Amino acid sequence: MELITQAVLVRAMRDVNAMNPAQKVALADDIFLQQPNLLASILVLANMGASTLQLEVPLHILLVAHQAMKHSGHIWPMVQEEVQERCMQRLTARMRFNEGLPAQIADRLVKQFCDGHCERNLLAFVYGYLGDHDLLRVRTDAEKYLLLAALNLVECIAFVGRRSPVE
Repeated sequence: MELITQAVLVRAMRDVNAMNPAQKVALADDIFLQQPNLLASILVLANMGASTLQLEVPLHILLVAHQAMKHSGHIWPMVQEEVQERCMQRLTARMRFNEGLPAQIADRLVKQFCDGHCERNLLAFVYGYLGDHDLLRVRTDAEKYLLLAALNLVECIAFVGRRSPVE
C-alpha cells in the first residue's frame, strides 16, 4: 500500500514549486531535523563531482519527497545509515542483475519492479524528474552517483514507510 498517494505527491510538488528560496531553506532545515541522513546523502554528492546545477535536481527531489511524507499523515521513522546502506546494496544488485540482459527482458524486469513498488508514485516522480533533467543516461561518475542517490531516497522512504515508528 502506498503511503505517498498521487494526490499527496501532487500537493507536495505544488508546494515546493511555489516556494521562494527562503522557504526552501526552511524546508531543508526541517529535513535536517527530521531526516538528516537523507539530506546528507544528497549533500555529499558535491564531494563526488556533482556540479551545483546538478545538485539542485536531487535536492528538489528530496524537498518534494519530504513534503509528501509530511502530507501523507504517516509518522515516518528516521532513515538510519544502516537502512541507506541496505537499500543501496539492493538497488545496485538489481541494476547489476539487469546488466547484460537482452533489452526486452531488462525492460520487462524494470517495468515489473516499478509496477510492484510500494511507493510507485514517488518512484515515477523521481524517474520523470531525472529524465526531465537528462540525468537517466549516465555519462559521468557524478551522474551515476546522483542517479543512485535519488533512487535510493525512494528505496529508503519505502523501507521506513513499511515499518512502524516504534520498530
